[in-house]
Amino acid sequence: MANEVLYFHAPCFDGIASAVIASEFLTTHHGWSGIELRPVDYSVRTKWLSIDPGDRMAVVDFLFHPRASFWADHHTTSFLDERSRSMFQRDANPLWIYDEDAPSCAGLLWRTLENRFGFRAPRFADLMQAAEKIDAAAYQSVHEAMSTDTPDMLISASLAVADADYCAFLVRALRDRDLREVAESPNVRQRAERTASLSQAGLDRLRDTVRVRNEIILFEVDAHGVMLNRYAPWLFFPEARYSVGVVRGDHGTKVTTMRNPWREFESVHLGEIAQRFGGGGHQRVASIVVPAAREHDASAIAQQIAADITAAEDAERMIGSR
Repeated sequence: MANEVLYFHAPCFDGIASAVIASEFLTTHHGWSGIELRPVDYSVRTKWLSIDPGDRMAVVDFLFHPRASFWADHHTTSFLDERSRSMFQRDANPLWIYDEDAPSCAGLLWRTLENRFGFRAPRFADLMQAAEKIDAAAYQSVHEAMSTDTPDMLISASLAVADADYCAFLVRALRDRDLREVAESPNVRQRAERTASLSQAGLDRLRDTVRVRNEIILFEVDAHGVMLNRYAPWLFFPEARYSVGVVRGDHGTKVTTMRNPWREFESVHLGEIAQRFGGGGHQRVASIVVPAAREHDASAIAQQIAADITAAEDAERMIGSR
């Protein structure tokens, strides 16, 4: 039996939704069976291209791998080097799917697999639409972004305390059941309730450190034993343009940056800025997992990102004024 592995971005709602759609497609249209689900995040970035692909390797919502049998992504930081980008462009493999303008990888898969292969899976329509909203942060307000009033948001909240096994569980569960059924499972509800409790404690800590400078929200939070919702800074400064923060938690240190989703303006490319420090993301949101050996640099990285955002905005204003 062939060794078949599906790598998907986790803990991420879009990565999980993409894995559901991709595994269904690979099973029904390409005869894959016994797929091993392998959650992955950007901490593997430096060794990603040297990972053994096995007999069959699929990757969704994550970095391009030149030996992947199937790959789909929408991040602008998908290609780790020019050789990888050139290979993607040269080979024109129909099973390699990429569009940096797609709101979500799940939505990209949904549309492309139907157009190229006639693949349709109507039972995943709600899942795909939820991924489109969540990954693009298409919320009406910061309060909606932090709510758990709908099945998709409850599942999304549960991911804040997810491990690899739980992410794989969600992929399997969402292939067999709809969003509401999965959201009602004790496994999901218990995690979502824990997230809510930890998030309130995190909000209390954030309140003590959050500030704004040059229309950029800055914060540094000790999140050990608590949780910090990535939208929480906008509760304090809803008119700021960006946020940049350091979160030191139980699973390591992360630097996050985001454009205000509720203001209309052209964002500087946060993903490209984060890439300079070993991270990745989109134009409007990005993050960096700081290696343990460099945790002491996290504050300086955040300060430099804020400076880079300001410099990029100043440069754009100068160009626009000519």
